[in-house]
Amino acid sequence: DTLWDLAIAEVEKRENPEDDGVKSGEVWEKSILFMGNKNGGKTTIILRCLEREESPKPTLALEYTFGRRARRPNTPKDVAHFWELGGGTSLAELIRIPITSHNIRSFAVVLVLDLSKPNELWNTMESLLQVTRTHVNRILTKLEKTNAEVAAEIKQRMWNELQRDHPDCALVDPFPIPLVIIGSKYDIFNEFDSEMRKIISKTLRFVSHYYGASLVFTSKSEALLLKARALINHLAFGYDKSKSVSVDPSKPLFIPAGLDSMSQIGPPPASDSDLGKITANTPLELWKKVFEKTFPPKSFCGLQDIKDPAQDSQYAEYEVDVMRAQKNQ
Repeated sequence: DTLWDLAIAEVEKRENPEDDGVKSGEVWEKSILFMGNKNGGKTTIILRCLEREESPKPTLALEYTFGRRARRPNTPKDVAHFWELGGGTSLAELIRIPITSHNIRSFAVVLVLDLSKPNELWNTMESLLQVTRTHVNRILTKLEKTNAEVAAEIKQRMWNELQRDHPDCALVDPFPIPLVIIGSKYDIFNEFDSEMRKIISKTLRFVSHYYGASLVFTSKSEALLLKARALINHLAFGYDKSKSVSVDPSKPLFIPAGLDSMSQIGPPPASDSDLGKITANTPLELWKKVFEKTFPPKSFCGLQDIKDPAQDSQYAEYEVDVMRAQKNQ
């Protein structure tokens, strides 16, 4: 059989589900894009979620893997597609490949931020979320013209995380698709000065709540990885969402979406006189300025940061390399 024959058979099987005893719509298919700091631990988290005993390798550009789970014995397995964007922020344009109008309803994003590098934290978070949001909004605008119901459902779904009577409804701007923010390398972060830890924790709580995202801090410790895994399994396989919350700044944070509030988070970590001197148009901009006062952003060198994959010995191909050397010459 050719691929086309197999594809036709697969479509017929889905359209006539009585044939194999599978109820229509039984198989759950979700996609998740992992992005964040370079060397921030994204691959480790994915391998842990899929229970694979492999040592992580550096991610080159955009990588794909998948996981399958059966909800009950003798039922078809649900599929979760895991995409991982390498290179930190330098290859952000590649997010257009996995997120499409076909899978937007079942797509989620996991942003992994390296807590041990606070000076890169805001920049990484802002640029990746901005590119993703712009792309998703573009898809939703097109969908509104072709399938207004689906577009409205996606937009409404993000508000469902907040209870109707939540006092912060007017103060937040939920991300258009489900978002989980993971603070990795908590073990290194835990050795920071307590005041620095407080500023980072408080800022990430504000950002997560503002975007309607879940927040979890993790490290190589099994107990912390399990918490991150619980949030990802909820997105990937529809497992029950954890209701536990940990907001104590002296412990790893764990706050599922919609369970925090501005009153609990409090004002930005700066004195009243300092706050009075800052001009900002939005609460997000105010928090950014306060955060960057303590952790000035490092200048990014963008693409120079990435080793040229063509020089990597694992991709050596004699004929191609000879032609390339000729062309360069």
